[in-house]
Amino acid sequence: MARALIGGLIARGIPADRIAVSDPSGEARAALARDFGVPVHADNLAAATAADVWLLAVKPQAMRAVCESLAPAAQTHAPLIVSIAAGIATAQLDRWLGGGQAIVRCMPNTPALLGAGVTGLHANERVDATRRALTESLLGAVGATVWIPDETRMDAVTAVSGSGPAYVFLLAEAMQAAGVAQGLAPDAARTLTLQTVLGAARMLVESGEPAEVLRQRVTSPGGTTQAALETLEAGGFRTLVGAAIAAATRRGRELSAAHD
Repeated sequence: MARALIGGLIARGIPADRIAVSDPSGEARAALARDFGVPVHADNLAAATAADVWLLAVKPQAMRAVCESLAPAAQTHAPLIVSIAAGIATAQLDRWLGGGQAIVRCMPNTPALLGAGVTGLHANERVDATRRALTESLLGAVGATVWIPDETRMDAVTAVSGSGPAYVFLLAEAMQAAGVAQGLAPDAARTLTLQTVLGAARMLVESGEPAEVLRQRVTSPGGTTQAALETLEAGGFRTLVGAAIAAATRRGRELSAAHD
């Protein structure tokens, strides 16, 4: 995700020498320097000291150690802290950084790698309008952004959009397998499935029409689409989707508690 953001920012005209990156992996540092021309560091403090914005793109289980190591610098420089770690609350980050920090918690998703992602954003009370706009511009480099006023809803953001691409991938996997089961060649089933998913997504985004309206338009009474949808509904499709998102939301809360 950090790599996607670096590429998005540079594509938007941010000079590479203004983006300092740290990574414990020498191989990863070499690749970032080669591919983007950004200065790289093995030490987090070396990258963070001169920066006004700190983007913390580390795994949740590593976040506390990273923050505590940076706490003295955070207290001295008071940067804008932007975290993309799932399940880590702003209050936890603030405590680990020594308190008094302006923090934005973000949840991007993997289509950000293509510049087609979406990011939920929540700012704590120390983030002013200027810094909110800066964060929106930063994450906007890889897709759309949505502000979430109530931080307790960030776990639902993770469940809907952070995990959401996997739901679409599972649907595509099932559609392709079903096509093969009905006699289609695997290559044909794959192409038909992928272009259908792509085209449907574009219609949802570009038409401006609600999903319900678009669904109704392609469902002729007594036709093949109606037969398929009735089968999905009878199998509890909506209930399963709701239960899946509820389970992901609940797991996000559990992860937050586990890292406290």
